[in-house]
Formats: sequence, C-alpha cells, structure tokens
Amino acid sequence: MSPLRFAALGDSLTEGVGDPAGDGRWRGWAALLAAGLAPAHVPVEFHNLAVSGARTGDVLERQLPAALAFAPDVASVVVGVNDTLRHTFDLHAVAARLDTVYGALGSRGTVLLTACLPDPGALLGLPGALARPLARRQRAVNSVVHALSERHGAVHLHASQGDRVADRTLWSADRLHPAERGHRLLAAGFHALLAASGTAHGPAPGTEPDGPAPTRAAAWRWLATAGTGWVARRCTDLLPQLLALAADEVRHGLRGTGAHLDLRASAGVAAALAATPGHAAGGRPAPLRSVREQPEVAQ
Repeated sequence: MSPLRFAALGDSLTEGVGDPAGDGRWRGWAALLAAGLAPAHVPVEFHNLAVSGARTGDVLERQLPAALAFAPDVASVVVGVNDTLRHTFDLHAVAARLDTVYGALGSRGTVLLTACLPDPGALLGLPGALARPLARRQRAVNSVVHALSERHGAVHLHASQGDRVADRTLWSADRLHPAERGHRLLAAGFHALLAASGTAHGPAPGTEPDGPAPTRAAAWRWLATAGTGWVARRCTDLLPQLLALAADEVRHGLRGTGAHLDLRASAGVAAALAATPGHAAGGRPAPLRSVREQPEVAQ
C-alpha cells in the first residue's frame, strides 16, 4: 500500500521546540499530527523540514524545493513570526513568498495546512508601547496568511485567538514556544479539520501532556542562561527600529490619532496582497477550510 506523505515546513514552532522527545531532540505538533493522519494499516512518511529561526525567505528558498522533491500528500506551512522580529520586515515580500510557496504545493494537489499565530510581544509581556507595533505586524502577517489560505484552499487553523497567551500551561519556559500541551492542542486542532474534510483517518492526538507543565523557576533559568543571548540578538537586530515605532505609537496616542496606525496597517495588507503573483493571475479563490478553536478543545 502506498504511504501517505506529510511534509512540515516552517520555523522552531514546527520543528517542535518546547516539546522534548526524550532523546535530546524535539517532537512537536507536526509529529503528533503525523501519527494520526492514517489508519494503522497505512504507513505515513513524515519529513520535518522546519528549522529554528527560519523566515519566509528560508521556506521559499530552502525548504520548498525539498518538499516538492518529497511529493507530499499533506504539507504544513507555518511561518512568519521571525519575519516580524527583524528590522528588515517587509510585508510585501512576506506575502509574495507565501503566495509562491502555497501555490507551488497546492498546484500539485497537496493538502495545504496553514495557521495564524499569537504576536510575540504579548507572549513576552512587553510594555504596551513596545508590544503594540509588534502586535500590529503579527496581525498584518496573520491577515496575509488568512487571505492567501483562502486563495489557495488551505486547511487553516486560527491559533492566535482565545486565552492562549494567558494560559501558562500551554507555553514553554521561554514563553515563545508551546510546551507539550500547546503542541498537542495544535495537533488536535489540525486533526479535527482534516478529519472533517475526510483527509485524516487515524486517531486524534491526545491533548493532555505526558510531562509536567513548565514552572516559573524554569522560565527564570531560561532567561538567565539561553534567554539572555536570545534577547541580546533580538535587541541588536530589532530594538532600535522598535523604539522608533514605539515613539510613533506614543505620538499618535497623545494626539488621539492612534486609529491612523491601524488604517495604515490595513492599507499595507491590501497593497501587499494586491501585489502578489497569485492576485495578478486572477481567478476565484478556493474555499477556505478553517476552524476557530473552541474552549472544549483545550480540555
């Protein structure tokens, strides 16, 4: 019997960071999902191409060719947060790259999985003036992902909503990656969508973790060790621009014109989508298969 092939593209979220496999490697939501895609008598070949720190350009240039050579039946593309954390952030480029990646996979009949994600500023608990520009960037990326998912008929998971940010049991010590329970909920959300569309025929991933939730002490240990290096790298790359964006935020707040920033961001999303190759090619969007995760999924 021919195996079902699943390729996972993206960054550290899909690589599995935060969900240790017990052998010094990461497992993650994609591996959990792979185990439930097919019944026991159908083999599943899972190829995780995701790399920590990857941006949309890395997915397009490095991961997509490997995925196309693998010829997957199902492929996930979850990426974009790292783009928002760079001073080189360019929404037009992000949209164009994702449109190309989605189109290359979808044109081969691959079932495409996508997701919207929480903004990193909220996860890290940054002060409002610093968090708002990052949140605006992530909302813009999420809007692009949602629109392009509809255009390409993707199976789309809304993972940026609800109480995800506040629920500490979902997040690892670094507050940026899901803990085991968070990864399990992502896998279960995707599985529910695929099962509803007749693509997943195996058992749904369990949502309860095998190990304990991360503690506050673990979070402080991470910040005192690996976290300091991460913060230093991001500060060097992003902080000067983020401070300028925060100053702009404060100026608009004092003038009572904060809504102008949101309008400008919305116009930027529309312009970025209009400039994508898929938009220029025309054609009707395929139906979007999506779900907004309900509270019962997290139980």
